[in-house]
Amino acid sequence: MTGKTPLWQWSATDIAAATRDGSLSAIEVTEAALARMDAVNPDLNAVVESLADTARAEAEKLDAQSGPKGPLHGVPVTIKINVDQKGHATSNGVPAFKNIIAPDDAPVVRNLKAAGAIVMGRTNTPEFSFRADTDNPLHGRTHNPWGRHVSAGGSSGGAGSAVMAGIGALGHGNDIGGSLRFPAAANGAVTVKPGLGRVPAFNPSQKAERGLLAQSMSVQGLIARNAADLHLSMPALIAADPRDPFHARLPWRGAELDGPIRVAVSRDDFGFGLHPEVATALDKAASALSDAGYAVDAVEPPLAKETGDVGYRALMGEVKALLGADIRQYGSAELNSIFDEYYRQFPPYEGPEQLTMLAQRTHYARQWALFLDDYPLVLTPFMLKPFFRPGRDAEGAEGVRDALGASQWSFIMNFTGLPAGNLPTHIADLPDGPQPIGVQIAGRRWREDLIVDAMHAIEVRIPPACNTLWTHLD
Repeated sequence: MTGKTPLWQWSATDIAAATRDGSLSAIEVTEAALARMDAVNPDLNAVVESLADTARAEAEKLDAQSGPKGPLHGVPVTIKINVDQKGHATSNGVPAFKNIIAPDDAPVVRNLKAAGAIVMGRTNTPEFSFRADTDNPLHGRTHNPWGRHVSAGGSSGGAGSAVMAGIGALGHGNDIGGSLRFPAAANGAVTVKPGLGRVPAFNPSQKAERGLLAQSMSVQGLIARNAADLHLSMPALIAADPRDPFHARLPWRGAELDGPIRVAVSRDDFGFGLHPEVATALDKAASALSDAGYAVDAVEPPLAKETGDVGYRALMGEVKALLGADIRQYGSAELNSIFDEYYRQFPPYEGPEQLTMLAQRTHYARQWALFLDDYPLVLTPFMLKPFFRPGRDAEGAEGVRDALGASQWSFIMNFTGLPAGNLPTHIADLPDGPQPIGVQIAGRRWREDLIVDAMHAIEVRIPPACNTLWTHLD
């Protein structure tokens, strides 16, 4: 970056390098990020709780100490409102929960702060964080910086919108069925959904443990503007925390693989049809990986549609049994209508059938593990057509079908506990306006690093979408 580039456009990697070597102060970075938030957030509604005062105070502390606090020294970040941050409401977008004040920081918040990151605000989510669109009765709708013609995605829609608009270099989010990857796809951001057990998770405000499937499918992660920022930040996020007894204490980097890494490319559309703009994004990604030296083959992974269908029906079974009463009581009429449609399109398993399908999860994970032994990476579509308009999932059966019904490529990775990254590889010039089109790269268990390497290789050949977005905004 140069002095001519506004600080709010700097990557986390460039910010951290400058603050660590003393060429840039933490307070300079913080003031630039806060100014950007003041300029664009009133229109976007991505950050629903400003932490400007505490951010400035933390920046001053960082500048006063003798050396860098950690690898994210002075990097501005946001935290999603469904994760505990001491002294702040963990509302999850639900008015009835607006006074649930966190007694302590969740592991991801603690880890980011320990690495030197500065939390500048808390970002929006849909009610109960269970939509692919971000709107709720407590804080309202979050908008996409590309325009009102496209949803900001969900459930980490506030994080995705904020990062791409320049409100912080990194945005925390989480993903149980696609909640990191939907916003990345919608806003043109880059993310990696970590695999099962990779990032420690726990909310000190919780009154009971989550269901076993939620524990197995839900993961914490980050949304960024480029893959290099994930390599910088994810090692800090995966730092151990004893409050998560099932966290896998493994290094970020795994063993180097011999020879060119094999990538399986799937164009399976599960009968829904693959939109030409998505096909273009997939072709561009495959070509970039081939050009970078990867061995790219058209090979279909096993049991893809079945894995996704069973996975989401099993999740719906657990949600209905454990959260259904709360959603019915505390959720809005719109959310309950959406859930009614979820249940119709993904009939929840119940009783012995639910237990059978939970056991069957191991079968699907095993088949995928065997496939990934031959092909360490799998390139797929994410959405099968360009991202939907705001509120589309509230438009009955067809709306839910567009938003979630055709999203098996997302659900597969949560149900099997595999890591999966998303990045934009194409900007579509659509009638309603420009829109980024992303692809998904899944990989072997514990090898998020290979996924991020592949995304970085693509970005060397296809510039990040933020470059186009900021030109569009200007």
